[in-house]
Amino acid sequence: MIKAIAIDDEPYALEVVKMLSEKVPFVSLEATFTNCFDAIPYIQEHKIDLIFLDINMPDISGIEFVNTLPKCPMVIFTTAYSEYAVKGFELDAIDYLLKPFSLARFTKACNKAFDIKKNFSTQKEPDFIFLKTGYEEEKVRLDEIYYVEAEGNYMTYWLGNNKKLLARQTISEVLEMLPTDQFSRIHRSFVVANSKIEKFSRNSVWILENEIPVGNTYEPVLKNLRRIFKID
Repeated sequence: MIKAIAIDDEPYALEVVKMLSEKVPFVSLEATFTNCFDAIPYIQEHKIDLIFLDINMPDISGIEFVNTLPKCPMVIFTTAYSEYAVKGFELDAIDYLLKPFSLARFTKACNKAFDIKKNFSTQKEPDFIFLKTGYEEEKVRLDEIYYVEAEGNYMTYWLGNNKKLLARQTISEVLEMLPTDQFSRIHRSFVVANSKIEKFSRNSVWILENEIPVGNTYEPVLKNLRRIFKID
């Protein structure tokens, strides 16, 4: 699954990207923004794979915005101006969609992003992480983690057998460590292991018999999880 956001100063253009994304089964559009500056905190706090990014925007262009990001996700530029194409590809953009674009053209661009992510993910990734607990670094297997909860300047890792570990981290650091295909952020204070979810409701999930709230801005994430588990 590709987790994406869209940035465009035209609300109608964002609606088009949202509508087309819903038709591509491996793309989950997590959030939309009408300017780049509103998107920055979201990018800092969430692990995303792809940005659908307009180029010609007030205050800062999409190209300038990409250059400000220290660690940029994959980018698909969306614009009505063909003269930006060369510059876009110089920034290693995945693709360049000239408005108005069709579902077929949109899907082709998404397929490119999917192939890149798939090729990257075929590299053997560790099935564990190390957590700094006090003066020690403790090895924790990914399949031991049920969910992670933010508590002030610390993160509590809830593990099996009623065990928990406290690590001094931010939630953005947690998202950097955990693979996006196994873990999802569903609240500003909670990251959950997808496979450990025991029960769904409209605004909550249950893990280890604990009810975990789903924040309003994370409703698309919950919708995508329900789709993964084939829940109507």
